[in-house]
Amino acid sequence: MTIGARLHDAWRHERRRLLLIGTAFVLAASFVQPHLTLDRPRVNHVVVLDVTQSMNVQDELLDGQPVARLVFAKHALRAAIDGMPCGSKIGLGIFTEYRSYLLFAPIEVCANRAELRATLAGIDNRMAWSGNSEVAKALHSGIVIAKQLPGTPSLVFVTDGHEAPPLNPRYRPAFDDKPGEVAGLLVGVGALQPSPIPKSDALGRPLGVWGADDVMQTDPRSQGRGASVSGERMTEDGDAPAAVAVGATPGSEHLSSLREAYLRLLAGENGFTFHRLRETEAFAAALQAPALARPVPTRVDVRIALAALALVLMLAWWWPPAISVLWRRSGTRGA
Repeated sequence: MTIGARLHDAWRHERRRLLLIGTAFVLAASFVQPHLTLDRPRVNHVVVLDVTQSMNVQDELLDGQPVARLVFAKHALRAAIDGMPCGSKIGLGIFTEYRSYLLFAPIEVCANRAELRATLAGIDNRMAWSGNSEVAKALHSGIVIAKQLPGTPSLVFVTDGHEAPPLNPRYRPAFDDKPGEVAGLLVGVGALQPSPIPKSDALGRPLGVWGADDVMQTDPRSQGRGASVSGERMTEDGDAPAAVAVGATPGSEHLSSLREAYLRLLAGENGFTFHRLRETEAFAAALQAPALARPVPTRVDVRIALAALALVLMLAWWWPPAISVLWRRSGTRGA
């Protein structure tokens, strides 16, 4: 055997030994839970759920059965939270009357999944104490809450858009919010076909449905104000009746449907994105849209990468000898 052949044979055995040592080292390292900290896109949301009585309309389907809008929204939100990557943060709030109320500030989803699920399960219409549902004011209130929280989380506002009492388009509430100051998603829930609104007592027990005479059918300004002369109306009274543009349906306010055009108007005015809630998967994707994400230092587990490297080293240890054997066998058959 020549010196070159001896050196080649020695190197071959030494290389295999080094590969075996490297494989053992990589496998051992994978047992100490190694990790890296890298910036990853993650969301930081405050999710406000409308709990007013129109959200009890059962015009959504879940597993083929009709369910209330609020129930459907909670189901979709829970599924979305369960699918969020670690490092994402969610806070919860409710909307009733004319304000949004924060239940808790955003918390990390993986470490607090049980708390998020429990709080979400406990949200229902019994948390509402008024028949009013002033969506625009509550959206503004939610924006104020988000601006006051550390890191200015995004606002996800879930509602059917039913204003009660109805709005007069000439006298809509005005706010000093700057579009885009708070990133947001306005989520519309409910069918486009109007349905009766269930009525319930303070304990949530059903009392039938709201009738036409039970609710205000037009906005207060359009109903006229007393003037100095009996029977005379103020000049601006009635010249700006409630309009579809602001979601009002004069004469049918005891029925409720998704006021999509109105919600799109509110979304555009506040720099939000509008999303109609129909499928849980699409809703989850909307919550994690790149426009709402921000880079967050995230712990990344590298055990899978180490296991893959160990496999490569093992294959490298086995592959050259196998090739040599196959080559020799091929040469023998050819002879």
